[in-house]
Amino acid sequence: MDERRLREELCGVGASLFARGYVHGTAGNISARLHDGFLVTPTDACLGFLEPARLAKIDAEGRHLGGDRPSKTLALHRRIYAADASAACVIHTHSTHAVALSLAGAWNDDELVPPITPYFVMKVGHVPRIPYHRPGDPRVADLVAGRIEAAARRGVPIRAVMIDRLGPNVWHETPAAAMAVLEELEETARAWLLPGRAVAPLDENAIEELRRAFGARW
Repeated sequence: MDERRLREELCGVGASLFARGYVHGTAGNISARLHDGFLVTPTDACLGFLEPARLAKIDAEGRHLGGDRPSKTLALHRRIYAADASAACVIHTHSTHAVALSLAGAWNDDELVPPITPYFVMKVGHVPRIPYHRPGDPRVADLVAGRIEAAARRGVPIRAVMIDRLGPNVWHETPAAAMAVLEELEETARAWLLPGRAVAPLDENAIEELRRAFGARW
């Protein structure tokens, strides 16, 4: 995809997430990998009203080449790209139900949501929790990169993490695919919250069937 089309797609993804309530105000950010750097949404921008020409362009060394001032989470996005060569788009939101789970009680100390639906297992997979740090804290990038690398060593690569009290970061090979991961994660969090976090996870036989049939990474 050329840069012009990629800019338009990032703005379209932002508008779609905003229109459906996955983001609000100026919360959240989106980036994409270019062959010679990155595009990222501007700091304090509303994802519902992005303009292609105002997206920040960053070179491979992190220098700001054009557009508005980049989001303060750019360092985290760059570490995700460095840790996962397949990642081409990263989305961060403050999605209501995912954040609510980190406040009200996640599945356990290590993961946000249990494997309660087949599509969560197939489309999202494990979602490690990252302890709260202030927005833009560079230490978060190290923690997230460490979880990506540890998951890869275990043979169950991840495409999402949850920063407690802030929100999820998800990534995939295209903006549309990354948006689908974010949507599935937020709706699974909602589905687990609604019945009071009392739904039993899928059992190991069901998860193994999803691995065999669909290559689920769980």
